[in-house]
Amino acid sequence: MRTFPLAVAFSLAAAAAALAAPPVKTVESEKGPVLAAANGMTLYTYRDDQKGVSTCYDQCAKNWPPFMVEGNATAEGPYTIVERKDGSKQWAKDGMPLYFWVKDKKMGDITGDGVKGEWDVARP
Repeated sequence: MRTFPLAVAFSLAAAAAALAAPPVKTVESEKGPVLAAANGMTLYTYRDDQKGVSTCYDQCAKNWPPFMVEGNATAEGPYTIVERKDGSKQWAKDGMPLYFWVKDKKMGDITGDGVKGEWDVARP
């Protein structure tokens, strides 16, 4: 009966890995597939940011809420974690911090794409 403890160990490891993975998915929009959070809301990048550095704070962050890291999630593949100036953690893709847009209301909305020539939908 050695297989039972081994099966339990593999199940626990798989569950831990699933919880630690970045909570993102691909959704369809009028401009094709875009990156979204697990809740289905589109994610964006800000052209004023640099890899590994968020520059969207105060009023900017009210309109463009950062995609925050919850719990003990860890970076994986192209998804990294950026530390904000207050010490909180934000998801990034290919080093670029990810944000939501307050005017998107449902899955697949991309109303923030191109705002002020500074915001772009994140692509899978």
